[in-house]
Parts: sequence; structure tokens; C-alpha cells
Amino acid sequence: MTVAEVLQADRKAIQRAASLLREGKLVAFPTETVYGLGACALNPQAVARIFEVKERPLFDPLIVHVATLEMAGEVGEFLDPRALLLVKRFWPGPLTLVLPKRPTIPDIVTAGLPTVGVRMPAHPVALELIREAGVPVAAPSANLFGHLSPTTAAHVVKQIGDRIDLVLDGGQCPIGVESTVLELLEEPVLLRPGGIPLEDLERVIGKIRIGSLKDSPRAPGQLPFHYAPRVPLRIVPQEMPPPPGFRVGLLAFQVVRHPEWFVKVEILSSNGDLREAAANFFACLHRLEEAGLDLIFAEPVPEVGLGRAIMDRLRKAEAKTLQ
Repeated sequence: MTVAEVLQADRKAIQRAASLLREGKLVAFPTETVYGLGACALNPQAVARIFEVKERPLFDPLIVHVATLEMAGEVGEFLDPRALLLVKRFWPGPLTLVLPKRPTIPDIVTAGLPTVGVRMPAHPVALELIREAGVPVAAPSANLFGHLSPTTAAHVVKQIGDRIDLVLDGGQCPIGVESTVLELLEEPVLLRPGGIPLEDLERVIGKIRIGSLKDSPRAPGQLPFHYAPRVPLRIVPQEMPPPPGFRVGLLAFQVVRHPEWFVKVEILSSNGDLREAAANFFACLHRLEEAGLDLIFAEPVPEVGLGRAIMDRLRKAEAKTLQ
């Protein structure tokens, strides 16, 4: 079994990774949110490999990453003036805009939809890689579909290291949850909460409707079961003791009231900082997943700011357990 080479993301490694992307290969790379699994967005055969490697359904669209506004304009149509306001305020950054797509983007990228998700990542390695490749890069999270998103190179290698060509190691992702996805067609619709809080977006463009899972997926992360560890997870208050006879771990927000109840405990933020909690979220779940547990209890966090994105991921992980 061949495992992808892992290279520290220096200039030489980024040049090699860019060359692989142009050749139709798959490269995992860091962004400020999570590690992405990149392929040239203009190469449908390369994009098809993303779906194969991740075991991802073809009806789930991908996000296209760009390094310049000119490249963004070659991917989507920025017809809505609100899009330019948001770009000016939040790019580079963890905001994906769903816009009418350009004909150059293959249908496999957008699951046959007339729209495309596009974003400019705020990570120096990601931006340099895309600039060096000279092409827009389709990149979902670099993990198996429905499993925990990777926030370190080691997380990538653990899940798909034997399926891809190269991993650029840029350290731990600073934000730690995926980008916010906002559809801008007739009205702004939040399709996925993420690294930019809803409140910040509404300060720029006004009221935003929250999308429904009843619709077919128009962006990544809209399926009801997603972001789940291999261990069953339940969202419960800390006052609830675990069932007897089970090895149970706890994902706590800030403090642990009964550590003696649990085999392993992970704390998202000891001072209750939701930004820190988001940055630690997937790394904590990866450690709980590896602890030989029967069940994970997750304490709910306040649903304001980045807390909305954390609770979105927890509910989707719990939904997979309940299914």
C-alpha cells in the first residue's frame, strides 16, 4: 500500500504540488478552515477522483477555491452587488458564495446545478498553491465522506493517505470549522453556518434567510448526516450521567463537572471562547474517536457566532448516530 508523501509546505513543496494539480493529480493542502482535497476544477476526470477517493455522492457539489478576484470571475458570475460587498469585507476568508456558474466549470463540480460555490481561502499556503497552479481548485475537506473533517496533515493521512498523491503540511488549521456558505441569487440564503458568523454577514447585507435541509443539496454540508466520528455521539447536558457498562467520553465546552464519569474528556475552550472552541472542535473529536470509546457525550454550546457552526456539526453527527 502506497501512502501519500507528506511534505512541509515550503516553496519547493508548493511548486511540486501545483505541478501535480496541473497533471490531474490530487493534493491535500491546509486552509484556514480545514484541510482541503484539491483537484484542478477545470479537469472533470481529476474532479471525479475526488468523489472516488472520498466515497462522496455525486449529487453533493464541491467548492471551487481561487487566489484572485480575476480567477473568481472566471468561475462564477458576480451579478449581485451584495456579492462584491461581501468579497470586499470577508475575502480572503472562510466565506463561500454560491453564484451562477461560468460555462468553463464542469457539471461534475456543481452536481449539475447552474450555480457554483466559490471562495478565496485566507491561508498563505493555499493561496500560493492556487497561484502557482494557475487554475481554480475544487476542494472539499480531505477526509472520507461523512466523517470528521481534518485540521492537521496527520488527520488527512489517517483517513485517505493511501488514496491521494501528496499532502502539504501547513500545521493546524486556525479556524477549524468549514467555511460559511451563502447563496446569492434572488435573496441571500445561509446554506451552511461556518467560519464567518451569520451576524457578521447580516451587518453587511441585511437579513439572511436560513436554508432548509428539505431542499436538494445546493452546497457541501447540507446533508442531514455529516461530520461524524466513527463512535456514536449524543448531545446531552453535562448533568446527565453516562449509561453503566459503557466506555463514554465527553466533549465539554468550558468546564467538566464530573470527570470521574468519563474515560476521556476533551475541553473546547477553558475560558468559553467560541473562536477557540471552533478551532479545537475537530481535533478534540479525532482524539475522542481514537480513545476506544463506546459513546461520546457532547455538551451543547451557545448558538451565537461560531457556536452556530459547532452545533450544526454536532447535530449532524448525532443524526448519523440516531439513524
